[in-house]
Amino acid sequence: MRIQAVLGAGGVIGRELSLCLSTSTDRIRQVSRNPRQVNATDETRAADLLDPKATALAIAGSDTAYLVAGLKYDTTVWQEQWPWVMRNVIDGCKRHGTRLVFFDNVYAYGRVEGSMTEETPFDPCSRKGEVRARIATMLLDEMRSGNLRAMIVRSADFYGPGAVQSFPHATVFTRLKAGRTPQWVGNPRAVHTFTYTPDAGRAVALLGQSAQAYGQTWHVPTTREPLTGEGFVRLACELAGRPYRLQAAPRWMLRLMGLFVPVLRENEEMMYQFEHDYRFDSGKIEAAYGLEPTPYRTGIAASVGAIA
Repeated sequence: MRIQAVLGAGGVIGRELSLCLSTSTDRIRQVSRNPRQVNATDETRAADLLDPKATALAIAGSDTAYLVAGLKYDTTVWQEQWPWVMRNVIDGCKRHGTRLVFFDNVYAYGRVEGSMTEETPFDPCSRKGEVRARIATMLLDEMRSGNLRAMIVRSADFYGPGAVQSFPHATVFTRLKAGRTPQWVGNPRAVHTFTYTPDAGRAVALLGQSAQAYGQTWHVPTTREPLTGEGFVRLACELAGRPYRLQAAPRWMLRLMGLFVPVLRENEEMMYQFEHDYRFDSGKIEAAYGLEPTPYRTGIAASVGAIA
C-alpha cells in the first residue's frame, strides 16, 4: 500500500483515522502546519493547505489523501479560506493521481424535516452552510467529470474521548467532571443526533481503502437512538454518578452572551440545529459494510471516563 496522507492532521478525526489506518499500513503521512505522529511509524510533513505548491508536495507519492482539516470557527475565515483549501487539495490530487476522501459536516443540508440521508439536497440556511455547499459542489463537479476519484464522507455533530472541540465535551462532560451543572443550548427536548468519533475514524479508514466506495457520498455509522438534549444529559449524569441537573440557554441568552464571547456569536446562525429535531441516518454504510454504530450509553461512558 502506498502512502495514506492525512491532510489537516491534529484533530480528533485525524487521530481516530490514523489509529484505524495503522492496522493495515505503516505508511501514514501526517500533514499540517505543525504535524505530530499518532503512530510511531508515521511520517510528518509540515504544509499550509492554503499554499498550492506545499499542498501538492504533501500529497505527492500518496495513494489516498484524507481531507479532515478544520478551520477557525469564523464565517469570514471560512468564506475566504475553505474554497482555496479545497481547490489546492483537488489540484494536488489530480496532479499526482491520488484518490481523495473529504470528511464533511451536514451544514450544507440546512434545516431538514425528518432524517438527513446521503440523498438530502443542499439547502443551506446559514452562511457557514453556504460555504460547505460551495466546496462540496466543487468536489462533486470534479467527481462527475471523471477528473478525480473521490468521495464525501459526512458526520453528524460528534462526541467522544479526546473530542475537546465538540459541543458535549465543553457543556456536559467537563462540567460533570468538575462537579458543575451540565448545560444545553436551544431546546433540550429536541432530538439531536451525535456521531461517536471512533466510529467516524473507523468508517473513513474503511471507505478510503474500498475501491467501490469512490464516486459516492457516505454517512458514517451513527446511532439512531432518538435521544433529546435532556436525555443525553440525563444519561451522562447517570454514568458519571451525578444527580440529574441541567441548565438550558435559549437563543436570546446566547445572543446576549455573544456580544462578549465571539465564538457564541459565531454559533448563533447555527441554532436551528438545536431548536429543532436533528436526525442523521447512516443506513447506507451499515447495509453496505455491516458497520454498527456505538450506542450512546457506551460512547458517553467512554467520553466521561476519558476526562482527567
